[in-house]
Amino acid sequence: MSEASFEQPIAIVTAGGMNPQIMINALAARFPNVTVIEEQPEPKSVLLKRRAKKLGWINAGGQLATMIVSRLGKKFAAARQTEILKEFAVSAEQNPHVPVIHVASVNTPDFLDAVRTVSPAVIFTVSCRILSARTLAALPCPVINFHAGINPAYRGQMGGYWSLVSGDANNFGATVHLVDAGIDTGETLYEKRVTPSKSDTMLTYPLLLTASCTDIAIKAVEDVLASRAATYKPSGPSKMYYNPPIWTWLWNGVSKGIW
Repeated sequence: MSEASFEQPIAIVTAGGMNPQIMINALAARFPNVTVIEEQPEPKSVLLKRRAKKLGWINAGGQLATMIVSRLGKKFAAARQTEILKEFAVSAEQNPHVPVIHVASVNTPDFLDAVRTVSPAVIFTVSCRILSARTLAALPCPVINFHAGINPAYRGQMGGYWSLVSGDANNFGATVHLVDAGIDTGETLYEKRVTPSKSDTMLTYPLLLTASCTDIAIKAVEDVLASRAATYKPSGPSKMYYNPPIWTWLWNGVSKGIW
């Protein structure tokens, strides 16, 4: 397929943040026709209620505490974050040349209007809400997702962290997969395993996985645009994970040295 064919429109869907910006910059450097559709982050109160309904208020509250501590601790991880950006030659700075369309949520009519405006040949999602079955059915092109974990063993959140806690460091990695109606259950396009530094923690695992795996994201988009995407269904157990409750995080840090 010629390079000119890679000029087809691409939509990157995200709720924003440092890690998604790395992926946006990497894809925009490879493909000339990228547009970001950025949704508003989900309110923590809505997330807490949904988690409480599924996992109970105690666990949901513990997970929220971990998220708050993680946010407050970002400054302590700043030096390692800078090292990661330099090591993989990636940037988390916003690119003023990439257009951004703002929407309330990926599961609202304004998102579908934005998609129609972009008319993408492929949609790439990274750190956004789960697309509802109704939204997914209305999209006109393939949808692929970057997941900072190896599917299906470490679906959901903090896949790298949970692989280490599980004594499964060989599966510390990331997956690019097709999006279906489940959560990280779509067939895999590419996966990649990396080795974290001893100085990495839960504050930097997702950044490390994003920065080190932009190459498989680029390959996946190239394959979809060239109509040569080959997917497969990974074998092995499938398990859904969430942020650890604060007490679990502290216990794993003290007992296993995994923070």
